[in-house]
This record gives sequence, structure tokens and C-alpha cells, in this order.
Amino acid sequence: MEKEKDMRLAENLHRIGNDIVACYLVVTDEGVTVVDAGLAGHYRELEAELAGLGRTPADVRGVVLTHGDTDHLGFAERLRREHGTPVFVHGADAARARGEAKAHNSMGHAKIGATAGFLWYSARKGGLRTTYLSEVSEVAGGDVLDLPGAPRVMALPGHSPGSIAVHVPAVDAVFVGDGLTTRHVLTGRRGPAPAPFTDDPEQALASLDRLAEIDAKWVLPGHGTPWDGGVREAVRRVREAGASLG
Repeated sequence: MEKEKDMRLAENLHRIGNDIVACYLVVTDEGVTVVDAGLAGHYRELEAELAGLGRTPADVRGVVLTHGDTDHLGFAERLRREHGTPVFVHGADAARARGEAKAHNSMGHAKIGATAGFLWYSARKGGLRTTYLSEVSEVAGGDVLDLPGAPRVMALPGHSPGSIAVHVPAVDAVFVGDGLTTRHVLTGRRGPAPAPFTDDPEQALASLDRLAEIDAKWVLPGHGTPWDGGVREAVRRVREAGASLG
């Protein structure tokens, strides 16, 4: 099983979790923006990473969710409840993040070993006891949020109706959630590829046209190794992988 790989990707850019499930911190003098909230058990890694930076959870100014699936909600409600941290999600996924709507997706290709590893890790990190959001702040494509790093929201529907990419030019990164993956949690395949559990695979691939317009070094998925080869090359490889699977 893969170990946790808390890491500093760049001066103000950090990851907690590992290649199975990950979330990210944008750190500035004004505070911290968290993108996605992983699983409930990642709260301990969040505290440790913040402590290493001389910060606490109270320094998190907002959590931006790339979509409303349970393995991205993690500790978001805890931050909101204990520290008043606002949690942002696209309006089309707000009900999903509150637990009022369920995903309509299928697993697709799977291998027993990789799938078992994903399920075991998720269970160990509290994935069986999802705490949904009581309150969310809804966003839409094109919004620039008043949070550290000035994250810009890009609609990226397909994986879910309200999937988004979060572009933070200040750290030369775009956070893509499950808009693509670099480690398929059900097969173990590595490299940019379409993500599993996707509501509308065709729409997800079409949304990559918009993603490819972003100029950023880092492409940071919710599942997989951080990609530093640029957005266009990542998108090209996702399409190539999708064609081979189709």
C-alpha cells in the first residue's frame, strides 16, 4: 500500500494524501486555500502540514471543491463547523455535496488488486462515514474567488454536472479533481487518462477542450501523481488513453 506523501510541490503549493486520494493547499501571506478535502481521515495530515508551515486550520480561508463526490468532501464540513470556513462548490453539484443527490455513474474497467487497494485505503481514512455539507457557497464558471491565490473557476462538466477546474495562476497550477486522472484507482494504470465513476464520459472528454486553453505547469488531479508537463500535453494523453479504451 502506498504511504502518505505529504509534499511541497512548489513554494506556495502543497499536497496531502497520496496518489490514491489527494487534496491541495495554496499558501499565501493572507492565508490558505484548500482545494478538495479528500477523506475525513486526511484532517490529521492537514493539521500536520499546516503546523509545519506555522499555520493552523483557522488560517484556512476557504475550501474549494472540484465536485461533490464523497472522496472529495472529507474534512470540509469539519472545517466549516469548527472554524467557520466557507466551502465553495458549483451550483450544479451543491445538492450532491449536501447529500441530497447521488452520482449516476458506473465503475467501468477494474482490476481486483487496484480496486481493493482503493476501497481499503478509503475505509482506513474514514470514507465509509461521509459527513456531507450542511451549508455551501455556490460558484459558477468564470468566478474569481476572494480567497488566497485568487482561484478562478472553470466549468468542467462530465464527471458530474458541477465538476470544475480551479486555476490558480499564482502557483502556476490547475486543479482538475476528477476531470482526469493520472492514476486510475480501479485499474492502477498510471499517466493522464479519463477518470472512473464518471456520469457522462463523452461530456467529460468534450470539456477537455476548455481545459486545454489554460496555460499552467501543474495539472493536479484528485487521484494520481501531480503532473508538471503542462496542460495541453496532459489533455493530449487523456484523449489518447480514452481512444485506446474505447
